[in-house]
Amino acid sequence: MTPSAATPAYRRLSVEERRSQLLDSALSLFAHRLPEDVSLDDVAEAAGVSRPLVYRYFPGGKQQLYEAALHSAAEELRHCFDEPRVGPLLPRLARALDRYLTFVDQHDAGFSALLQGGSVVETSRTTAIVDGVRRAAAEHILSHLRVTGPGLLLRMTVRMWITAVEAASLIWLDEGKQPPVEELRDWLVEQFVAVLTVTAGRDPQTAALVEALAADG
Repeated sequence: MTPSAATPAYRRLSVEERRSQLLDSALSLFAHRLPEDVSLDDVAEAAGVSRPLVYRYFPGGKQQLYEAALHSAAEELRHCFDEPRVGPLLPRLARALDRYLTFVDQHDAGFSALLQGGSVVETSRTTAIVDGVRRAAAEHILSHLRVTGPGLLLRMTVRMWITAVEAASLIWLDEGKQPPVEELRDWLVEQFVAVLTVTAGRDPQTAALVEALAADG
């Protein structure tokens, strides 16, 4: 093979393909290290490109790259709860949690930095991205519940449970991914039923929903 045949890989990729490659490399690094500990040189090395090329796609530097990577992660998480409205609710919820916990497992130590804040690169924009994931998850779940005009207590219950899922995921990572992920998933589904049952004692709308879930199972 002649030297002229060794064309740099970046010349063979489209703009979108190259941008996607850089985001994938950044997400892989953020998955195991805090964003402030990842440099543009690290991203360039992981992607097999030069530092100026990273700047060409992300002229705002690491902050722009981090926000773009967060957007990418957020889109993946939004899709976790996008389960077809077919069959009983609780198995659907379990399948959504399987996807969510797979994401947590794959991103490991970087899950906190990606979705829970606490980073020096956190801004109002990154906070809004994370909050958007939580709201989207709540909307998906309320849609699965098929409740017309969910009231305040039901909306609060669903959003509180989503917060509990995030907290449990972080603790699960801290505890060396114990208990086994299948047990964690089932426990979280049981918690969902439990918090709905508590709310049902105060809210007729949720009480009717709990009755329907019992009949559905």
